[in-house]
Amino acid sequence: MAGYGSNEAFRAYAADAGYIIPDGTSDADIAAARQRGSIVIDRYEMKFSGTRTGGFQQERAWPRTGATTYYGEAIPSDVIPAAIVNASYEAAFLEVTNPGSLLPVITPGAAVKREKIGQLEVEYQQTPSSATVDDLVRLATPIVTIIEGMLWLYLRPCLPGILAV
Repeated sequence: MAGYGSNEAFRAYAADAGYIIPDGTSDADIAAARQRGSIVIDRYEMKFSGTRTGGFQQERAWPRTGATTYYGEAIPSDVIPAAIVNASYEAAFLEVTNPGSLLPVITPGAAVKREKIGQLEVEYQQTPSSATVDDLVRLATPIVTIIEGMLWLYLRPCLPGILAV
């Protein structure tokens, strides 16, 4: 699988943003981080307008057919907007510097309530017993505001429900 963009463009984006890629980070490390970063962006697919240009077998959520911006501007079906690629680079950078941080694994019922290491002791907030798996995933999934900010223009507007009389 390939992530959005390229390793070279990711390195240029990181340099322009003032990010420092850790020494010893190989091209394979960056490619893997770009893949994981793209998976993070593709989690927003249900909020994007349009459908995958290549159908259900298309690897990534973009490019899309029938996609529009929040303001209704048409996005050509062969275009992946720069903000989508750049948002995946932001996620990839987080993955390069802290692998797995954006893709948490949830194990319901196995949460630690109290942990003590030497003199350091931490007690975690109790998860309500009525919490569903979806609730647990939502609680454990990090929100990266810079990524949210880059994607908002490509998300469908939330419209109030229409009541029929």
